[in-house]
Formats: sequence, structure tokens, C-alpha cells
Amino acid sequence: MSTTRTALVTGATSGIGYAVARELADRGYRVIGTGRNTSTGVGHADGVEYVDLDLTFPNSVERCAAAVGDIDILVNNAGESQCGPLEELPQEELQRIFQLNVFGPVHLTQLLLPGMRARGYGRVVMVGSMLASFPVAFRSSYVASKAAIKGFATSARAEVEPYGVKITTVEPGAIDTGISTRRNHCITPDSVYRNEYRTVIGKLDANEAVGISAPRVARTVVAAIEAENPKPLYAVGSRAPLAFALKRVAPDAVMEKIVLRQHDIH
Repeated sequence: MSTTRTALVTGATSGIGYAVARELADRGYRVIGTGRNTSTGVGHADGVEYVDLDLTFPNSVERCAAAVGDIDILVNNAGESQCGPLEELPQEELQRIFQLNVFGPVHLTQLLLPGMRARGYGRVVMVGSMLASFPVAFRSSYVASKAAIKGFATSARAEVEPYGVKITTVEPGAIDTGISTRRNHCITPDSVYRNEYRTVIGKLDANEAVGISAPRVARTVVAAIEAENPKPLYAVGSRAPLAFALKRVAPDAVMEKIVLRQHDIH
């Protein structure tokens, strides 16, 4: 496909963001990727322009939006993984993950939507997580942040659709991107939850080690971008078709038990 559309992909120096940026560039889009410090050149994909963006600072979001100009496609991918018992999550860490995973992406979207609306075309993809649909113990802050970003996207779809702008969410399952080495762990050394916590995190790490690849997720993101009428939600990996089919027919309590068993909590 050849196009003159311009796409902005956040968190484009590694993982899903890098794969999405490459896929779009290969398909003829003009692609701008972001990272916290792009001047080093680390993680730059061929054919992608880079600008700095730190979602934890609202002024950085505003500078990025001003620097990139007219954007047709926004892929809100940048984010952070956080784990910990609810009882022990520090307030500053809760605020940080919501600024990074929710408030920052929403702010960026707000700044770019007027231009999309004025031009009569836009695509916004929120990269979420299947954990938002199938919550797991000790991931409450991360699950809540991903559920929040999906909520913004799903609710706002009807607002902007009359102006040619489509908003959707892509929920990947377990992905082999090395994210298990970059988790932010919020648990005290003498936590009463430490044994169960180790079990769940060990299972998550094992699932991700054999998870789907970032390029596979990228192809789903691009499919959502290029769809004439994108669905509210796309899910990929972790046997998503079966999981969501079961979710539609099984009571919530049954689904909760299934998820717990899959993570060795009985």
C-alpha cells in the first residue's frame, strides 16, 4: 500500500511500537516515532522519524504535539508494566502508571483530534492489554490503567465518528518482547503475599516467554488502522478468539476461576 498519511507511534524504540512503526513505514506511510530520548539513535527503525516524548510530563506531551504537526494516525502504544499487591501499591506509583498509561495518551489524543476532525480523517489506536478483559491478581494497577484507556476509546468513538475519525483498542495477550525484565515491582520484602506473588509473576513470565511476536501484534494494529469501519476492540494472542467467546457465555465468576487457575492460583 502506498499512502501519504502521517502516523505518530508512541514508544516506537522497542517492542510493539517499534514493530508498528516499521510495518507502517514499509507500507508507505510517513511515520514519526517517539521515545524518551531519541537523540541516541538507539532503537530507531529504518524509514521512521523520531521525536522525544515523556508521557509523565504534560509539557512534554504538548511539545511533541506541536512538533509533529498534522497527524492522520495516532497509535498510543507507550506505557509501563506494573505489578504488586493492592495493599502495598505506593500512591506515587499509582499516580505514575496512570499518568503514563492513561492521562498522557489521552492528553496527546486531545491535542491531535482537532486537526483530524478538521481534515475529515483520523485513526486513533489505543494499545491495551487482554488483562483489561481478563484481570489477574497482583496486576490491579496495570489492569485498571488498560481498562481505563479502553473506556476512553470505546466511549469517544461515537463522538468523533461523524467527523471521519475512528477510535479503536487493540488488546494483545502474552507477548514475547522481554517485558518481564522491565516490570515495575511494588511489593515489600516481607510481604504476606510474597509466595502467591512469585507464583503469579512466574506464570506471567513463562507465558510471555512463549507469547506471540511484536510483529504479529503490529499487523493487527495496521489492520485496525486500514479497516474502513474499525471494530471497537481487536484482540490478538493468548487464544483470544476462544477466550472472548467463552467470556460472552460464561458467568463472570466462572471466568474469574478459569483465569486464576491458569495462573496457578486455586
